Amino acid sequence: MDDNNSRSLDKYEFTKAMMDYMLGFTEGEIQKLFNYFDFDRSGLIEFDEFIRAIRGPMNANRKAIVQKAFAVLDKDGSGWIDLKDIQGVYTADKHPDVISGKKTANQILSEFLETFETAHSMRNNNTPNYVVTKEEFEEYYNNISASIDDDNYFNLMITNAWKLDDESRKGDGTKGWSSDSTRPATAKKPAAAPKPAGVPANSTERQLIDYIRGKIAARGARGITGIGKKFKIADDNNSKTLDVNEFIKAMHDFRMDLSPQ
Repeated sequence: MDDNNSRSLDKYEFTKAMMDYMLGFTEGEIQKLFNYFDFDRSGLIEFDEFIRAIRGPMNANRKAIVQKAFAVLDKDGSGWIDLKDIQGVYTADKHPDVISGKKTANQILSEFLETFETAHSMRNNNTPNYVVTKEEFEEYYNNISASIDDDNYFNLMITNAWKLDDESRKGDGTKGWSSDSTRPATAKKPAAAPKPAGVPANSTERQLIDYIRGKIAARGARGITGIGKKFKIADDNNSKTLDVNEFIKAMHDFRMDLSPQ
């Protein structure tokens, strides 16, 4: 379908595909379909948009674990996730842009929340308000779910991303998390912080790459177009390359929890 190899479909390519597959749609129906696929209203159907429309929303099993993750993040039980909920989950004061003075910690936290609002906002023509509803959170993961075939892998990804196993093991009535989001707030801090879940001690380059792939997938980028968008965000100076500072910033933005080494 992608005749010009742009990794997206314009209206002509989409219409031609509908004709080639002899689906029998009228011109008006094709326009309605194109508008549905093109939910960011860019005039192009990106690969991730195509997959999301074809695969549809999450099944009941996936939706259940996403709702569990939402409940863990919604610490005050308000029915939405806001800055107060994530201040103990995402340590923004260590972000390179905060350290350099380019942004405040609250700006970084707001950008983090906006990540979960974007897909729902584009589909419904809303402006992000940095308050994530359950519907917005689920739509974010609908987009990720579309490119993951295996339910077990999807569940493991959500469990690891939001440390749901840690939450289920707390069992002591403690609410809230410490600033590194790996221990209950009342837990005694060890002399040395534990290695993040999924990153073995003395990791090889291969193990680190596998870990990064999983983290990027959890942030909504699996198709080539989605990964390209993440790269463009990391490329602050638009050089089409990442220098070491941009790479370090990207690792922080994706919450990789990696040591400098």
